[in-house]
Amino acid sequence: MIRQRALEIGFDAVGFAPADQPDTAGEHLKDFIGSGYHGDMGWIPDTYERRRHPQALWPEARSVVVLAQNYGPEDDPLEILEQPEHGAISVYARHRDYHDLVKKRLKQLARWMHEELAGDVKVFVDTAPVMEKPLAQSAGLGWQGKHTNLLSRDLGNWFFLGEVFTTLELPTDTPEVEHCGSCRACLDVCPTNAFPAPFQLDARRCISYLTIEHKGHIPEEFRKPMGNRIYGCDDCLAVCPWNKFARHTHEEKLRAREDLQAPSLAYLASLDDASFREFFSGSPIKRIGRNRFLRNVLIAIGNSGQAELIPHAEQHLHDESPLVRAMAVWALLQLLSEEDFRRLRERHVCRETDSDVQAEWSRLS
Repeated sequence: MIRQRALEIGFDAVGFAPADQPDTAGEHLKDFIGSGYHGDMGWIPDTYERRRHPQALWPEARSVVVLAQNYGPEDDPLEILEQPEHGAISVYARHRDYHDLVKKRLKQLARWMHEELAGDVKVFVDTAPVMEKPLAQSAGLGWQGKHTNLLSRDLGNWFFLGEVFTTLELPTDTPEVEHCGSCRACLDVCPTNAFPAPFQLDARRCISYLTIEHKGHIPEEFRKPMGNRIYGCDDCLAVCPWNKFARHTHEEKLRAREDLQAPSLAYLASLDDASFREFFSGSPIKRIGRNRFLRNVLIAIGNSGQAELIPHAEQHLHDESPLVRAMAVWALLQLLSEEDFRRLRERHVCRETDSDVQAEWSRLS
């Protein structure tokens, strides 16, 4: 009954797992934190005790209903990487914020479960301290691939997860096993070598982390490999052979906005705070703020090799944000000749007070 109701609501796959999970996932998380792979995502160690086990989050839970929502793209997400004057945005962020859709449907299912089956319920999307992927594997929805993302025989790796925790004792599905075999496509394609070993991710080297979660200056060693990726990275997802079974989403709210499929770097560089908020209204991109987003855009401009983008970087040399100013300098260093850059520095560096921005000016001795 629950499975049928979930599919009627619009979810693409449903699985059932016991809330009393083995401690394996919690131990893996502990090792991840101990290695420092979480970077400056302090909320991961801060919520470890609640995150390590479903019943640590809600002791009364007996079962977990795990739901999958397909967001498969209609085109090849890697094609945009060959268009250096445009920005590459991760597929999941090219439409409205998925949290709104998934959470609304989770609440709809949970309300029905409470009314029809008299069980207490709690719903979670990925904003809560839930280790979704181990739960989904336990519920038979897929397995964690070598890139650490969840893979499905039916959906490839293009799907969101959500959970309904319940006090109901429900029959559980058979856990899925790993089907990656000897394939290394996801590991080998990573531009920044973010996988220390199969099934391990060092977030500090991951472009998704660097462009979304990281709040400071992106280390220089990762700027060139970023290319024109301005929000997230889909490389390891896009090359997975299991995507041959994936299908593009039929959910209208998860279809890509046309203006986010290949946005112009020149236009994005023109956004002030108000226009940034307006352009990305309802988008998950809005949450990182204009300054971090422009940091990413300016790195893409620097990597573009397009001389016509020089004025779009130069306009930010006196931006209010030192994060933006520093990346404007870096971008211009990539695009200008040494002589032109020296002349530019003579005109501007004397006004600069931020040490990080001064350091960018000093890269050319």
